Amino acid sequence: MCRRIAGLAGDLTGRHVLEVGPGPGGLTRALLDGPAETVTAVELDRRAIAVLAELEAAYPGRLRAIEADALTIDVAALVPAPRAILANLPYNVATPLLVGWLRQAASLTGMALMFQQEVAERICAAPDTDAYGRLGVLAQWRCRCELLLRLPPGAFSPAPKVWSAVVGFTPHAEDPGEALFRAMERLTAAAFGQRRKMLRGALKSLGDAEGLLAAAGIAGDRRAETLSIAEFDRMARALLARG
Repeated sequence: MCRRIAGLAGDLTGRHVLEVGPGPGGLTRALLDGPAETVTAVELDRRAIAVLAELEAAYPGRLRAIEADALTIDVAALVPAPRAILANLPYNVATPLLVGWLRQAASLTGMALMFQQEVAERICAAPDTDAYGRLGVLAQWRCRCELLLRLPPGAFSPAPKVWSAVVGFTPHAEDPGEALFRAMERLTAAAFGQRRKMLRGALKSLGDAEGLLAAAGIAGDRRAETLSIAEFDRMARALLARG
């Protein structure tokens, strides 16, 4: 199974891979048996670090195990380019980790990340569906997102209570930059924070909602879940331009 998951990241030849939460090193071994140039494994559990130290010795110069909180690391400073991320994300920090990496997507060749299936479906959801929300807009705005694999609880030991799924992320060519990314975060937080409201009401916290909607050419009686990624992009740019 680990070999299959490692393969979902595409061709890793010459790539420097960041793996988050390697645990006992099953996926790490699969990556090291493949064409990746190097693997940097970030793990918070000291017991896992001890196991990974043995792998470091077995694969000299290709594996670096670091005891750290993945939420605090600077990916670009830690892993040389070209870089990719593979991770079986801890459910409690999956969303903030993903948003942080989306912010840096321009510096990545791609990601293959495992989530609780419900989160994976939200990331890949289409407009006008119950699962479509802020996380899906941010992810699809920055990357092409594809649900690659669903895994039942029995695929893991110990077995979780829920299904898991792997999502592949391929960054779009255009880098919106930090300021526009922040504008999109503010916009989606407001739009989906009160998703049952019409946009003219949901966006009031941003100031002059009607003016913002008019600048983006979007009717104020629509709701956030009906907007396409392109429409959110227009509104985010209008919000940024307004200052």
